[in-house]
Amino acid sequence: MDNLTFRHNILLVEGLQVTPQSTYVVFTFLLLVYVFIMVSNIALVILISTEKNLHHPMHFLFCNLPLNDILGTTVILPRLLQDILKETSERYMTYVECVVQAYFVHIFVAACHYVLIIMAFDRYVAICNPLRYTTIMTNKMVVKLSASAWGLSVLMVTILIGLTVRLSHCRSKIENPFCDNASLFKLSCEDGVVVNNVYGIIYTVVLFSFSILSIFITYGKIANVCITSKNKALNSKAIKTCSTHLAVYLIMLVSGSTFIFLHRFPLYSESRKLASIMFHIVPPGLNPLVYGLQTKEIRQKFVKFWFKCPSFYFGAGRTLSDF
Repeated sequence: MDNLTFRHNILLVEGLQVTPQSTYVVFTFLLLVYVFIMVSNIALVILISTEKNLHHPMHFLFCNLPLNDILGTTVILPRLLQDILKETSERYMTYVECVVQAYFVHIFVAACHYVLIIMAFDRYVAICNPLRYTTIMTNKMVVKLSASAWGLSVLMVTILIGLTVRLSHCRSKIENPFCDNASLFKLSCEDGVVVNNVYGIIYTVVLFSFSILSIFITYGKIANVCITSKNKALNSKAIKTCSTHLAVYLIMLVSGSTFIFLHRFPLYSESRKLASIMFHIVPPGLNPLVYGLQTKEIRQKFVKFWFKCPSFYFGAGRTLSDF
């Protein structure tokens, strides 16, 4: 089987170990989660794009987050749902498909950090330099920040995956629910992979260190302004906007750290699989609730939309109370 799969460039994806009794329960749960993530994040993007009252730098920068969440869930969940309904021995994927999936998986991971960093910068300018906010956070600056976040993600991930793809692969089993760089790396039997190991460590350390340090410095300066300022309105606004951003960041950081930590312990392979999937569904599922609905302007638009729905359904000028 190994020679056959290698010759045809076909890989066997281990996937989730689901019992026959729980197959449809797990499938239904993940399907509902995927639908919720897609609907909520797409709704946020459409709402911000169509409502002129939401055409502000903060909201435009926030659009990067749901777009990345859509990417992160779409790149693994449809395939994972398909594999759940298959026998373990029939979960095949071509090597090219695996590389493409791994590439976008890491784009999602990197973009999570960089997008939240540029959003933190926006909050820093708004709170620490409110009088200069409109001159600093122009449309041009928003485009530059967004482009830098995605551009840096693409550059770093392209190098990471490129170094792995150049290696020959003599194994044909992906010991993960989906493909990532570590899974591709384990397919190789080469000994001279020092460059890959060094770059992989540097990539992970730099990404997490830069992310944590940027958030720490930004919130340190914001906290200093709030402590020294006697403006209660400013402090209240800072707490509301920063608490939601910080909550989203911590959810992403804890989910990602758990997955990376468990990757170092083969004995917890099943826990690692679940952690890797959780990273792709927990932050994308909670971000619209934590960040979107906690933002006053977005929350008001959603409330206004839902109040309009009964009138639209039952007739103009009529609501549920009329029946």
